[in-house]
Amino acid sequence: MLFRRLCTSLTRINPNPSLFHPKPTNPFPVFHSNPKYLTPNTFKTLFQASNSSNCKMGDARRPPAVPIPDPGTADRAELYRALEASVGSAFSSDSLAPNPNPLIIVISGPSGVGKDAVIKRLREVREGIHFVVTATSRAKREGEVEGKDYFFVSKEEFLAMVHRDELLEYALVYGDYKGIPKQQIREFMAKGYDIVLRVDIQGAATLRRILRNSAVFIFLVAESESALVKRLIDRKTETKETLLVRIATAREEVRHMNNFDYVVVNAEGKLESSVKLVESIIDAEKAKVRQRTVAI
Repeated sequence: MLFRRLCTSLTRINPNPSLFHPKPTNPFPVFHSNPKYLTPNTFKTLFQASNSSNCKMGDARRPPAVPIPDPGTADRAELYRALEASVGSAFSSDSLAPNPNPLIIVISGPSGVGKDAVIKRLREVREGIHFVVTATSRAKREGEVEGKDYFFVSKEEFLAMVHRDELLEYALVYGDYKGIPKQQIREFMAKGYDIVLRVDIQGAATLRRILRNSAVFIFLVAESESALVKRLIDRKTETKETLLVRIATAREEVRHMNNFDYVVVNAEGKLESSVKLVESIIDAEKAKVRQRTVAI
């Protein structure tokens, strides 16, 4: 009896296995039986169609096409206008390079090398140069002009200027004070002038500490020690004692040459060449991409 019931139940079971397990889904994409592969031509066609659609959207913002005449035969003005129209804006006449900053040029060197002669000639041949007149407590020499060679003041007046912080740099030289007034520098730099300062080696060292690399430092030197001594003799402004002091000082000062940016040899009878070299230094500084900037 039990065997008969079991056989009857089995005959009623659907032999289709899908009734017991749901039909599995294919995890892989179904590919077309006749696939179409992209070729360079079909890709180009699709790209042109897409680009055409985008162009229609941007036509309202794009300037109309302007015919450009042949550069070899066209009138320059006509070609110029056509190029402006094609790029959609007028060509600017503004300078592509920024205006150079005014410079501070510090000229120094031993006594007798011709600092005054070089600066005097430089002012004669070059525009836009202002030589800062130094204040000094020493007595005026024959031929010197107040306000042109120096501002001559008493020691008491000079020390009052120091107290009021009116000097960029000052020093005691051979028993007398010399200093550079700040106001002159500010006024003329504001007008775009290049500033020339004439100082001794001690003053140049002080200015280097104050101005660092914002100023141009030029060391003026004679062609030889022998030539320098002869110039000091020819000046006829020194006693035998001061001559010996100046020669000893000059020997020491030449050792500071490496603290300067440039060296100019002012040889006897070659003043024009020396001045041209100083001008070349100024021109080179003004052509630099990274300009020196100074604030007084």
